[in-house]
Parts: sequence; structure tokens; C-alpha cells
Amino acid sequence: MDIDKLFKVPKLPSGSNKRRLPDNPTPEMLKRMRMDAEVSESSPSVIDLNGGSSSRDKGKGRATTVEDEEEEGQPSTEADFAPGGDADYFAEEDDEGRFFGGGLTKEQKDILNIFDRAGGEEAREDLEEMNVTTVRRLLTRFEKAVNKNQDQRSKYPDDPTKFIDSEADLDLALKALLPLAQSPVVAYPEIIRSGAVGRLIGLLSHENMDIVIDVVEVIHEFTDEDVGNEVEDEEEGEGSREDALKQLVQSFIDNAVLELLVDNLNRFNEEEESDRQGIFHVLGIFENLLGFNAELSTQLVSKTKILPWVLKRIESTKHDENRGYAAEILSILLQNNGPNRLELGKLGGVDTILKVLARYRKRNPVDADETEFMENLFDVLCSALSEPEIKEQFLELEGVDLMVLMMKDKMQARSRAIKVLDYAMSGPAGTAACETFVEALGLKTLFSTFMSKAGKKQKATAGHAASEDTAHTLGIVSSLLSNLASESPARIRLLAKFVENNYEKPEKLLEIREAAQARLRATDKDIEDEKKRWEAEGEEIGPEMEDLWYLRRLDGGLFTLQTVDYILGWIAMEDDGIRAHIQKLLARKSQSFKDVVKTLQIFHDNVDEDKTEASLDGSPSQREILRNLIVFLEAC
Repeated sequence: MDIDKLFKVPKLPSGSNKRRLPDNPTPEMLKRMRMDAEVSESSPSVIDLNGGSSSRDKGKGRATTVEDEEEEGQPSTEADFAPGGDADYFAEEDDEGRFFGGGLTKEQKDILNIFDRAGGEEAREDLEEMNVTTVRRLLTRFEKAVNKNQDQRSKYPDDPTKFIDSEADLDLALKALLPLAQSPVVAYPEIIRSGAVGRLIGLLSHENMDIVIDVVEVIHEFTDEDVGNEVEDEEEGEGSREDALKQLVQSFIDNAVLELLVDNLNRFNEEEESDRQGIFHVLGIFENLLGFNAELSTQLVSKTKILPWVLKRIESTKHDENRGYAAEILSILLQNNGPNRLELGKLGGVDTILKVLARYRKRNPVDADETEFMENLFDVLCSALSEPEIKEQFLELEGVDLMVLMMKDKMQARSRAIKVLDYAMSGPAGTAACETFVEALGLKTLFSTFMSKAGKKQKATAGHAASEDTAHTLGIVSSLLSNLASESPARIRLLAKFVENNYEKPEKLLEIREAAQARLRATDKDIEDEKKRWEAEGEEIGPEMEDLWYLRRLDGGLFTLQTVDYILGWIAMEDDGIRAHIQKLLARKSQSFKDVVKTLQIFHDNVDEDKTEASLDGSPSQREILRNLIVFLEAC
């Protein structure tokens, strides 16, 4: 077998004009190219107007040569049609015609061309070998470009022709910094030491928005969480990638990068594609920084006007990528952050979000991106509703009524509306929302969802997890039983739901309970096996590991089991007929209220102390309620 022949490729026709092929040429097309190339070795190639190729001797009729096309000023038809987009796939051969190829895509060749324009072969070498000397050389070029542009602009502020060249050089110098993100351990300390951070941040105030966009792209690349992953192993001896990124991020923060980035959001014109990309990269920088240090979210909200901008951006009736990204950033800013949630309320953010979500009452999102946008806004509401002040605003703005209407309309937003109600009605601060929910006739829709049949796949699996709708429905029922006043009309209407249709709802509760028990048994078995392995290896099991296992049990069915047994305890204590029916159903499974008590005792022992304080109206805390339920059921 002749290896040379296997890798031999046809020689191209002379001249700069190559025939255009599809991105993925078929073997037959390449074979025809080879045949045409053999003919071209003895005579110049011409290209027929109809797209065919022939020899100058055999061509009939008018044939346009490469020289003709260039004289007529027609654009070149050169294209990258090689596998992988290799720009040199058919251009680089040795004397025997064997393929070497550059292995570079068009984008990679463009980057190399930037380096060529910035410094010729020396700059090419900088890209190939990234060391301290290389980094310093690139940063020096960048500094010179910045200084030259500032000098030209200060001398000729009213004559762009005088500083346009220096602006182009600055653009190239900024793009030349992008590869530094590949070697953060080497590059980032030098970037900080040289003062390049201050120069970069200073350029965010540049008059030319194209320069600002370049800077944003550089900062976005530098702060990406995956920077330097491809060469991390080679740099282990020189320091930590995370430490280098941490130092650079802190340097950016110290130079007021957050404030300047937010100020630039209003400078962008989203009618322009480049500006839209600029906004996308700014939001990406915020995500990078918050992902690296979540505590920066408080600083971002308190020191900038990011929340007003985000709220205004999500109000748009036209959905696009940046609108979706803005909702995602809003969700991140409110995660586990009480001050930011309260600031959202002060700015009227709850009202804004409810108005946007109201659009999905009668229609579904048009695609997956808009669906994600809608879900992010529902998540923002759920997060904000952890604060009592936001629950009060939500009630005043008729948020409960809107969520009940969404439940009834059964559009895609229905499940998310149930989740929001679960958060709004939880805890003592949710008492008013519970009363409003009953007044808005939410019980009928709620229990219709609760009694809905499981899908075939769920029926096939005995231990399937309760659906998300069912889980949040249980949470709402639990909150209603905890918050509605005894003997109140709303509570009587709630208890009547458990009696109607021959106690079908307590039966449904026990079905869910059985499925949760099956899941929990499987989880407990896995944990027990893990404990045995630890003991066999002589590992000490500390409190932290016990807490992790408890969280696994909660996810593995215990949380659902606790919620169901909490509801069963309440309705058994409230109504004699319900209690007798539950006892009968439990006896069929060889169980009793003692099994319910065991679950409630675990629930009682693990209730967060911070959440056990009684409400201002004197109603009992959750721990007190659990203790009373346990005492009652033990006496049954």
C-alpha cells in the first residue's frame, strides 16, 4: 500500500480563484477535482460561467479566466470548504504532493493575522509560547497603544482623521490580549503588576463604543470560570489558577469595574448587533464575577443601578437573548440575599414582575428561550417571597389573585403559579395570603390539581417521586392548616374538602405516603451501605456527614413523607370521621398513627430553631404545633 497516494491531494488551479465547494464535499466531488487537476497540469484552468471547469483548448463559447474576473472587479469566490474549516487544507503540500495542512480555522487565522499586523513574526511567536516575557511584551504594546491614542485624541479632539489610525492600533492591541486568558497563572499577575487593569477599566469610558466593546470582551474572557483549564496541568508548579483569577477579580473590583460596566449599559444601542453583543458580554461578566464570589451581588446592587436597568429591560414586549439574560442575572442577584430582595421591593420590582408574568396567563412562551425567561421570573418571585415585606407587597398587588387565575387557566405558567403560592403562603407571614387564597376560590383548583391522576410512567414505578405540582400542593395545604384560624369560615371550607366524596383526599394522601416510604427505604439502604463501607475503612463519621445524609434522606422521600404526615395529623385532630377513616386505611397496611408519630418526631427534632418563633399575633410556632400533634396522635 502506497501511503503517499492515500494522502495525495490535487493541486489547485493557478491564480487566486479557487472553485467553491460545499462545507462538506462528497468523495465524488473530490474525485472530480483530482481529474480536473490532472488536466490543469498540462494547460491553464478556466472557469465556465455555468460553473463547469474545462481546458482553454477544449472550452467552447465564452469562458471567463481568473484574470478576467479580477479585471472586472468581481469578488473572489475563495471559501473554506475543507473538513474542520481548515483554511490551508488544500494549500500546504510538500514536493511530493502529500498533505500537511495548517490545522487552523478561519477564525484562528484571523487572530494570527491580528498578531501579524501588531508585530509580525515576533507577535506570532508570542502566541505560540506564552511566558512572562511574552506577556510583558504584549502588555507593553497595549500600554503604548493606549498612550498614543490618548495623546492623538487630546491633540486633535475635533479631527478624527488624526487619531483614527491610533484607534485602529488600540483595537488590535486589545484583541491581542485575548490569548492571555489561556495562561492565567503566568499572565494575570503581570496584568496586575503592570497597571494594565487600570488602563482597561479606564477605556470603559472611551468615546468610541467599539473600543468599549473590545474592553468588555477582554474582561469577559479574563473572568471566565474556565480560563486556563487546557493548560492547568502544565502550570501546577507555578501557582493556582483560582488564586490568579481571584487576584485579578479583586483588582477589577478595586478599580470600580462594576460601576463602570453598569454605566455603560445605557450607552449601548441595541439596534446595532455589536452593541447587543456588548450588553451580552457585560451581563456575562456579572455572571462570571457572581459565580466566583456570590457576596459581590450585594455590592453590585447597592453601588450601581443594575436593578433599575434589569427591571426596565425585562419589561420589553419583544423577547430576545439579552432580555432572557437580564432575567437570569436578576435571579442570581436575589439568591440567598435579603438586602437585594428588599431593594427589589423598594424599586417596585414585584409590580413589574407581576405585570410581565400576567402576559403568560392566556398564552404560552413561543420557544424554549422564552420559557426559560418566564421560569426565571417565577423563580425571582419565589426568592423574593422569603421576605415578609415582599409577601405583604405581593398581597397588596393582588399577586395571590393572579396566581389563582393562572392555576385555573391551565397554561404553561400554571405549575409555576402553584410554586409561587407555596412560597407566598408559607410561615406566619403568609397568613393573610392563605385567607385571600380561600376567598379567591383557590381551593377547588388546588384540590383538582392534587387529585389529578399520575401518568402511565409514574404508575409503572411504585416508588416514583411526587411530581413538582403535587409537592407544592402539599406545601400549600400544610400552610393553610397552619395559618387559618380555628373555627374560621375559611378553615371549615378547607376541612370540608377532606370529607367530600367519601374521604377521597385522605386516601390520596396515603397513596403519596406509601410512594414516599418506598423511595425513603431505597435511600436508607444506600446510606446504610455507605456507613458500613466507612466503618470497614476505619473512617470516623462526624456530625457534618450525618447532616449530609439527612439532606439526602429529605431528597429521597423524607420531606414528602413529613409533609403528608403533618397534614394527616392536622385533619385527624380536626375531624373524628377523617381520623377513623385514616386509622382504617393504615390498618390495612399493618400501620397505625404510631408510624405517623415517628415521622413527626424526626420533623420536630430537625426544625430550624430560627423558624420556631411564634408570630406577632400569638399563634404557635411550627415546633409547638408538631409537639401538640405528636401528643394527640400518641393518645389515639
